[in-house]
Amino acid sequence: MSVNLAKGQQISLTKSGGGELTVVRMGLGWQAARKGFLARLTAREIDLDASALLFAGKEAVDVVFFQHLTSDDGSVRHTGDNRVGGAGQGGDDESIVVDLQRVPVHVDQIVFTVNSFTGQIFEEVDNAFCRLVDETSGQELARYTLTGGGKHTAQVMAKVYRSGGGWRMSAIGTPAEGRTFQDLMPAVVPHL
Repeated sequence: MSVNLAKGQQISLTKSGGGELTVVRMGLGWQAARKGFLARLTAREIDLDASALLFAGKEAVDVVFFQHLTSDDGSVRHTGDNRVGGAGQGGDDESIVVDLQRVPVHVDQIVFTVNSFTGQIFEEVDNAFCRLVDETSGQELARYTLTGGGKHTAQVMAKVYRSGGGWRMSAIGTPAEGRTFQDLMPAVVPHL
């Protein structure tokens, strides 16, 4: 059973039957908004990029994105760049897989961001979402939908973080400006 997250909502990443999740996947999906005949003829492809920023406290210690597909320790892996979106297919266009058991102990939070590398604003994007999936079972645990578009080019989507002896997820949903994860760092810092 999936939980639709609202901005700021948090969920535990403990399995419903007990025990901790071991591997999760953050999926990102989208399609270009093509409303009307003329818009369909003139629409450009939209390249959204998913990134995972690994932090120890407030210090960024690693990043996983389309040019660095695997974290230095191997615990976080990007499955590859999609430059056009899903054209309405509904699946994940980009995915980042996190092996929670392999994340080094000094890494206490992983922030997921999405940015429009091609520079379009989110008003030009339809059906954009990020979701968290139990990679072992394939069960969707949580989904955060980018609703309402907006005149921004990026979003700080969500984070997973250590809490007590386990991991939790928080939906952030903060609009930001930038074409790369580096551009988003000022928007990420308040959520650490």
